[in-house]
Amino acid sequence: MSEAHPIPISVVRLGDEVEKLLLEVVRSGVIAQGPVVKRLEDTFASMIGVKHVVAVNNGTTALIAAMQVLDLQPGDEVITSPFTFVATLNAILEAGATARFADISTDDFNVTAESIAARITDRTKVLMPVHLYGQSAGMGPISALADQHGLQIIEDAAQAHCATDAGRAAGSWGIGCFSLYATKNLTSSEGGLISTNDDAIADRLRVLRNQGMRQRYQYEMAGNNYRLTDIHAALCVPQLATYPEQLTRRRANAQRLNEGLAGLPGLRTPTQLDGREHVWHQYTVLVGPGSPLTRDDMVDALTAAGIGCGIYYPKLVFDYDCYRNHSGVIINDVPVAATVVQQCLSLPVHPYLTPDEIDRIVRTVRGLCGA
Repeated sequence: MSEAHPIPISVVRLGDEVEKLLLEVVRSGVIAQGPVVKRLEDTFASMIGVKHVVAVNNGTTALIAAMQVLDLQPGDEVITSPFTFVATLNAILEAGATARFADISTDDFNVTAESIAARITDRTKVLMPVHLYGQSAGMGPISALADQHGLQIIEDAAQAHCATDAGRAAGSWGIGCFSLYATKNLTSSEGGLISTNDDAIADRLRVLRNQGMRQRYQYEMAGNNYRLTDIHAALCVPQLATYPEQLTRRRANAQRLNEGLAGLPGLRTPTQLDGREHVWHQYTVLVGPGSPLTRDDMVDALTAAGIGCGIYYPKLVFDYDCYRNHSGVIINDVPVAATVVQQCLSLPVHPYLTPDEIDRIVRTVRGLCGA
């Protein structure tokens, strides 16, 4: 039986300012891409310290468009993480490229420069680190590899809005791709943002998202309809002003969880690595050897106790029949990632948790671990 009310793993609350801006957009009659999309782009660009942000209709589109403007050819390879949501892989395949996979570290759940270096071939064109759970990958060494080999960087920053490494925001090292899906730290229900400091890339992205038109019926390239609407943008724009407060709450919640769950047998809590700023999209522990319960048994027990939890992700991204024999998927040995998918478990860390709810999460997990 669950104790008191259920604690969901994520909560979406949109306040009065969102309702006000939505009403303004509806009354204006400009409900497709317009001035509110521009506000979203300009404000987010300022927040992460880049010259350009181009809004699109979802995070997967952001990844696809980023690769399309690089003119990848069949056989060109993109090195990315095997421990990610399927959109990362789907976008590579949609762009006509080939995916190759580097291994990850359990310190941050992100690909390592050492593993990437071992995967680079003469066909490699793009390095695509995934900033998982809200913590940036170690971008200094990855950027150095890209420079050394003349490669492009596309950052899958879907979960890492304003996360930083060495003072630089995710999305500022190459072409950044963010998701604004309903459960992300910043949301427009569906939407995506592409960041870049390259004027030419930004220009191509804006033409690409608008059916290849710079002006109506003046086609410059084969494009698509990747546009975001002002209605969607109006959901997100007011959140930008209060995002620092949200991050303060997420970080405080993560710290309380870390303190409460420290020292439990077989349970490894997440950390913010030196020089980085974690935005805690997810709080993910590893349930490994020494734990009284398996990861899956712990999920069942937490669910029965009314505590929301999630497995992000239950398999390596290529470990499904539809990808196993796909000509665009090169499967490498990734032992760390293969272990992590058996052990990862995410607990609530969202900004609307109360102190009593955090105490309840801690108390329940400690009880399951025999403490």
